[in-house]
Amino acid sequence: MAMENADVSRFWDRYIQVLIDASVPERSRRWYVKHVERYIVAHPQAKLRGHSIVMMDDYLKRTGRNATVKGWHFTQNVHALELLFTQILKTPWASEFNWEFRKASGRELEERHPTLARHNSPMSVSSPAPKELNGEETKEWRTRLIGEIRRRNYSIRTEEAYVHWAQRFLRFNQDALPEQLEAAHVAAYLSHLALALNVSASTQNQALNALVFLYEQVLGRKLGELSELIAARKPRRLPTVLTRDEVMRLIHHVGDGVFALMIRLMYGTGMRLMECTRLRVMDVDFGYSQLVVRDGKGSKDRIVPLPDKCRAQLEVQIGNTLKVHQEDLAHGLGEAYLPDALGRKYPNASREPGWQYVFPSGKLSADPRSKAIRRHHLHETGLQKAVRRAAIASGIRKRISSHTLRHSFATHLLEAGYDIRTVQELLGHADVSTTMIYTHVLNRGGKGVRSPLDGMAE
Repeated sequence: MAMENADVSRFWDRYIQVLIDASVPERSRRWYVKHVERYIVAHPQAKLRGHSIVMMDDYLKRTGRNATVKGWHFTQNVHALELLFTQILKTPWASEFNWEFRKASGRELEERHPTLARHNSPMSVSSPAPKELNGEETKEWRTRLIGEIRRRNYSIRTEEAYVHWAQRFLRFNQDALPEQLEAAHVAAYLSHLALALNVSASTQNQALNALVFLYEQVLGRKLGELSELIAARKPRRLPTVLTRDEVMRLIHHVGDGVFALMIRLMYGTGMRLMECTRLRVMDVDFGYSQLVVRDGKGSKDRIVPLPDKCRAQLEVQIGNTLKVHQEDLAHGLGEAYLPDALGRKYPNASREPGWQYVFPSGKLSADPRSKAIRRHHLHETGLQKAVRRAAIASGIRKRISSHTLRHSFATHLLEAGYDIRTVQELLGHADVSTTMIYTHVLNRGGKGVRSPLDGMAE
């Protein structure tokens, strides 16, 4: 073992203690030790304290190119090496290495992930049904429901919600089929949600929309007047908005690296979370300083401005992405995910540089449907966690999520004097009334009124 005058048993005792302090479960500690041993064996000629950030990056790239390595196993490997170099060896470069990105890269796209599932045929991904709903008739109407949803190109989240509410509705009515139930049963169920379960108005409305879609579009029946429905009142909520100073504080606590760039882009362009993670190389137009957001909400494309402050970092990111892509091609890989229709029409496009994701995962993984080995985009949960960690570290006492950056983008544009129609177009809203929620930042209401307390003499 290539170490600097270190007693082997003492070294491992220290490492086990670090694992205990880091709350690593006892059943996992032996695997952490194995990860470190494999790393040491892979570098027989170099002492651990002499290792560099380049050696670590190359090692994890090689490990990530092995598609048989499960996502959790890859994440565990990264964490084991992080503890070794940050807690035991305390090498200077270890604090600069982007461990969080590597750990997030271990998350693989599941079968019902939005990137994969929205393009599937009705039968290619089946919605899991409760045990009491496994009859052939139930499977038949569920297949028809999913088919109608996908024919209209609704999002996978809408599909999951509609199937979920249809199943709950049937369980509430002793597993009877929808054809046997009338409008009064629907009204009784929705009132039960509001009164007995105390669900929010938006949840009740979602359930209503799901059942109306089921009856009218799938079963071909009109529900008519739901006179017995006790509707929940929907409160008017204002979006959480950060000031410009708070946005900069949030970005500062993310640090450098991929997540910092993604957060800057979401704030600087107003992109949604999944729009950012699914960005392709061909969609970045440096010549016109713009990004093309494709297949956004409602299956609409739109153009957003490319912030000048992101240009240099984005060029470096794309360069790194294409470098990794060339290495994948050299290993007979290099394929990116394409929707089935595009994949059939352009069978070789998936290996072209332009179709690669700007923010690729750090490891290869198997497509859960086709089993093809691909480098997918970075899983959105890694970015969400980065935002949450930065929000806590910044000390901002607001409820912050990745979508808060989009709210802040729209609000700051209105504050800067841009008209509401321009903001509507940049956000991709179908109706300007959706964008109007951000007009609360103008000199109206609480912001435009001086409190009478401030006018009193002490």
